[in-house]
Amino acid sequence: MTYNFGEKAVLMLEDGLIFEGKAIGKRGTSGGEICFNTGMTGYQEIYTDPSYFGQIIVNTTSHIGNYGAKDSEQESEFPKISGLVVNDYSNIYSRNTATSSLQDYLVKNNVVGIADIDTRKIVKHIRDKGAMNAIISSEENDPKKLKKLLEKVPSMVGLELSSKVCSKKPFIYGDESATYKVAVLDLGIKTSILKNLTARDCVCKVFPAKTDFKELEKWNPDGYFISNGPGDPAVMDYAIETVKKIIESEKPAFGICLGHQIIALASGIPTFKMHHGHRGLNHPIKNLETGLCEVTSQNHGFCVSREEINNSKDVEITHLNLNDNTVAGIKLKKKNVFSVQYHPESSPGPHDSRYLFDKFVQLMSNK
Repeated sequence: MTYNFGEKAVLMLEDGLIFEGKAIGKRGTSGGEICFNTGMTGYQEIYTDPSYFGQIIVNTTSHIGNYGAKDSEQESEFPKISGLVVNDYSNIYSRNTATSSLQDYLVKNNVVGIADIDTRKIVKHIRDKGAMNAIISSEENDPKKLKKLLEKVPSMVGLELSSKVCSKKPFIYGDESATYKVAVLDLGIKTSILKNLTARDCVCKVFPAKTDFKELEKWNPDGYFISNGPGDPAVMDYAIETVKKIIESEKPAFGICLGHQIIALASGIPTFKMHHGHRGLNHPIKNLETGLCEVTSQNHGFCVSREEINNSKDVEITHLNLNDNTVAGIKLKKKNVFSVQYHPESSPGPHDSRYLFDKFVQLMSNK
């Protein structure tokens, strides 16, 4: 497939900052919350992570596209990002196992993007000014018209998105003869999470985000898993109510990222929108129970209140982010319920934290 990579594209941020570059991916216009990921590899896994739904991704790695795309490296069925911003974009790839170029992949999946952008400048701007919306267009370059289009992009605060990206009906993942049955509340789950569970002798039944607890309970699981996902956790009353009942069930429960935030909210701990979030593969975390540190993969723009946990009789902090001392993990003192703000399944990222899946399985074996 042939493309004209000299075609102009424009990126406009909510505060009026404008960048001009070259169009990549599908020609068009797309808006969302702009955020950056510092991961050196794994761009396809990032683009297909449902937690990024509604967001424009800035890859801070200089070269993007140089190893192409591969069907087996999907974290969901198709990319969930609203747009893509890169510095040096390559339509030539060198990996012989790749199934297509990144450009073909983006066009096939209707992803609008822009290249030849000073991504370092964008990252510094976001770190200084905070999270904001943005719009990419290879169709329109009039600032006034772009501003009007950008004003229609909703704020991530108060936005419920899990029901838009979750599975539409329950399904089984794994060997049904496995030792442990895990009911998964799908708020936007990554495939690699399910792979980590099934690799530990679990069979998962994945339920859509708005499934009532009674439906989960009918399957008689040994434990419950509350997944990652996009959007503002504070407006997800349906999930909070379901997780309250999961906690009351006395069965083991494990939450990751958005699932972590929902467990906190179900336990009376509020969440808040972060200045610019954590997204990358090298975030240092300290396990307060062992004293050991982990290098982790993260992707979140909301966080749990540390002050409120310190005032709680029921919730205890288990992990802290060493960059800013935000809460990275909790457990409920009188329940077999725990959660982390980061991604132990990684994909992409280091495998330092995969012991948490073992911990979950151990709790189920002790029930």
